[in-house]
Amino acid sequence: MGKQQSLILIQKMVKIPPLQALSLFNSSIQQGFQHTHHSISFLLQHLLDHHKLPHAQSLLLQILSNKISSPFFTVPSLLHHLTQNQNQNQSQNQNPSMSSALLYETIINAHLKSQLLDKALVFFNEMVDKGLVFRPNIFNSLLGSLVRSNCFEKAWLVFNELKERVKFDVYSFGIMIKGCCENGNLDKSFQLLGLLQDMGLSPNVVIYTTLIDGCCKNGDIERARLFFDKMGEMGLVANQYTFTVLINGLFKKGLKKDGFDLFEKMKINGLFPNLYTYNCLMNEYCSEGKISRAFDLFDEMRERGVEANVVTYNTLIGGMCREERVWEAEKLVDQMKKAAVSPNLITYNTLIGGFCDVGNLDKASSLLDQLKTNGLSPSLVTYNILIEGYSKAGNWKGVADLAREMEGRGISPSKVTCTVLIDAYVRLQEMEKAFQIYSSMEKFGLVPDVYVYGVLIHGLCMKGNMKESSKLFRSMGEMHVEPSDVIYNTMIHGYCKEDNSYRALRLLREMEAKGLVPNVASYSSIIGVLCKDGKWEEAELLPETRFYGCKNEPASITGIVVACVCFFVPAFAVPSEIRSAEQSIVLSVNMFFAFSIAQLFLPMLSLMKCGLFIFFASFVAIMTSSFIPFLPERKHVPIEEMYKVWKEHLFWRKYMPVDDPRANVTSNGEPYFRHPTGRHFVLKLQSSRFSNSKHVNCHFMSY
Repeated sequence: MGKQQSLILIQKMVKIPPLQALSLFNSSIQQGFQHTHHSISFLLQHLLDHHKLPHAQSLLLQILSNKISSPFFTVPSLLHHLTQNQNQNQSQNQNPSMSSALLYETIINAHLKSQLLDKALVFFNEMVDKGLVFRPNIFNSLLGSLVRSNCFEKAWLVFNELKERVKFDVYSFGIMIKGCCENGNLDKSFQLLGLLQDMGLSPNVVIYTTLIDGCCKNGDIERARLFFDKMGEMGLVANQYTFTVLINGLFKKGLKKDGFDLFEKMKINGLFPNLYTYNCLMNEYCSEGKISRAFDLFDEMRERGVEANVVTYNTLIGGMCREERVWEAEKLVDQMKKAAVSPNLITYNTLIGGFCDVGNLDKASSLLDQLKTNGLSPSLVTYNILIEGYSKAGNWKGVADLAREMEGRGISPSKVTCTVLIDAYVRLQEMEKAFQIYSSMEKFGLVPDVYVYGVLIHGLCMKGNMKESSKLFRSMGEMHVEPSDVIYNTMIHGYCKEDNSYRALRLLREMEAKGLVPNVASYSSIIGVLCKDGKWEEAELLPETRFYGCKNEPASITGIVVACVCFFVPAFAVPSEIRSAEQSIVLSVNMFFAFSIAQLFLPMLSLMKCGLFIFFASFVAIMTSSFIPFLPERKHVPIEEMYKVWKEHLFWRKYMPVDDPRANVTSNGEPYFRHPTGRHFVLKLQSSRFSNSKHVNCHFMSY
């Protein structure tokens, strides 16, 4: 029944023009008419015979998308019927070969627009096998679709297979060169350039721009410059996009001056920057912290009638957030909305990151709510920014809440997210949840690193669960993760807390065998637990092991530092005009002995990464600087009047000897001296009555 109705419809369509036949076909479908492959084949051929290619292609697209369906045919059977019986309904005046080629091109184009690349490739190969001559545009459409769909290898195979059978044009080479550059295969793109020239074709501005862009993205800026210069030699005029890609490449390579010089050259050549050029320049200014210069370009851009897009605003917002001008950045978002540019997810992520950096987590959270209200969905990046902000602030509960929200939205965490979450749960002493995150990492294809293991082992050791921490420690070897010195020290400390000197000492030996340096806490803990167990001999061996096993500072460097601090610091701290030789010697000797004592702890200094050395140096520096406020020079007092300064300060009066005789005379003119206890003794001189010599008697009176 359906076939008879189709034949009747075909008889009607053959008598009218193709577009009227198409209208009749559409109206019959609306009336519920069930077509067969005969009626559809006839209509397609009728359209192709009269060069109505867009209409024929539209009809095929409807069939491929199942908008037109019938129980009397399937899409594969219809296409088979079309290709196998293409001569059946041809017009007598139409070249059969040409008609078949047009039919294949229509089928291929319809499949390409439907993103059915593999089937399009099948029909293209079938077309080639039949020896049909196709136009360059169908071949270029196929190559372009394959390249855009990340099927460059297939495109490369097709290109090479047909290299000898098809006459390529410049556009064909342009597509393939672009594919090579996007895939980072510059060598192939240079081969194609040579082949293009060997075929007598001349590369155009688009091809050179593509090559320059590819070289810049792959870091080969010198070759990009060579191509740019070669364009000028060939008489080709670089366009705005050519200048922009090279300027951007120079900036990324750190050649900022060259980039700005090229921008000036662009303007001299009469080319005004386009939106992408302005965005590139503003991004560079923002990355340098020159926000005002970026806004100058923003104003210039608007004066020239170039409308800013979301990338422009995001660039400026990012620059201000890096400068911690977050409130100004938020105002720019309002300006952005007034300009009818909608903030995107990057805009909100940038703002949220800015407020997290300045510690305003409440505002960052409100922006997250605002993001959702505006119909946007937070991404993994959004949550990572917030989680990092909360972790820096020590708000581990907030981190856990964000993790639950992420899970509720079905967002898979990244390695960074998992690491921060594990750290948060360990700090909250929720080890079960921490291990749930650890177990889920494998499900997400993430490999735990040494930091993750370190956090978990630390949490278990703090809980006193050395059995599980030992299992986790040994599992690191199975995962090919080498334990760090921090993990070894954590395990040693954990065993020492359990008074397990045997395991602690064994880990210490294992650690030293691997060339790792134990810290002071590990040695102290082990010595303590060994002494507690009565293992005095083993405890006595540890200092020797520590001395030879640790990296000590060279003695020569230490000696130089001691000499400089002991003898040069006093010279600068107490000027020679107001100090006696005795004072200098006393101060220097005292400092020398202080540092000599410090040298006894050289192994400890090395183990603490020179921390103790820095402590001693800081202590001496602070003690030395304490003299400075009491110097007469700081009080603008002449040297000869320095006793006035000493007289006013208890520190000097109590501990420093006085050379000025006026300072050691009572109100009656009697000399006195000060005992270290603080008491004063008056010295009275009397001549002896029993001798003619000048012998005197000394009497001391205290008061």
